[in-house]
Amino acid sequence: MGHINYLMSKFDDNNEAIERRKRRSILRAFTSPVRNSNIALEFFCCNVAQIQHKSSAMTIWFCRKNIVNLRQNYSKNQMQSLEEKIIISISKRGRGAIVSPLDYAGYGDSKAVQKAFERLTASQKLIRVARGIYCYPKIDKILGLGMLYPTFEEIAAAIARRDKAKIVPTGVYALNKLGLSTQLPMNVVYLTDGSPRKVRLDGERGIQFKHTAKKNLAFQNDFAMLLTFALREIGENNLTPEQSAHVRELIKTVPFETIKKDFALIPAWIRKIILASYE
Repeated sequence: MGHINYLMSKFDDNNEAIERRKRRSILRAFTSPVRNSNIALEFFCCNVAQIQHKSSAMTIWFCRKNIVNLRQNYSKNQMQSLEEKIIISISKRGRGAIVSPLDYAGYGDSKAVQKAFERLTASQKLIRVARGIYCYPKIDKILGLGMLYPTFEEIAAAIARRDKAKIVPTGVYALNKLGLSTQLPMNVVYLTDGSPRKVRLDGERGIQFKHTAKKNLAFQNDFAMLLTFALREIGENNLTPEQSAHVRELIKTVPFETIKKDFALIPAWIRKIILASYE
């Protein structure tokens, strides 16, 4: 009889040990960095809370002090989960992708999404390019330069895609794009059929979008559009021989038929330059 009682006591001890391991397992799952979907947390108006594992009938009760700790961990895990979802989505776009919190408005409350972007920036997973604009930076491993900031063109193109607007460089930047000038302005100017705005970047750099009528940007060929605005910046009688020769070489690289479609939008004096280049 004594032997049976001894075996029964060992059986009870084993059951208690199993129960303790189960409780520790549930707590570890609940407080881990990634929110566990098998854990349900229920708060009550009294001084206790209940954690229940959905795959078992086990219930653990906690005092009010632990309720506060669990609530804090729960909120932290939710935030971490949101950050992970956002960075995974951004990484699928590839290095160099430029994004905005508005792109992830469907991921949760706007304040929570903004906070997630701030945390991703603090951890150097993202770069804050301008207000409301972030970059998943390219990493230079050959020269050891580390994170590479996006160019004016990449930032402007991302803003245009977001706003569903068409843009074209103008002024000195347009000349630089075509190799007609070596100057690179601190503030570049784009014409747009969208809303006018000025985007301040790091330091003194910035991008300005000036509104223009849609018909002025109705070009089918991007090169023809860029060439038109660049030559307008120089003026009809101000092209140097070197610039004229460079323009002719550029024009020859583009099939005539693709430029011809935009002749109605190109000033007569620029059309003459284009036609002379193909002779």
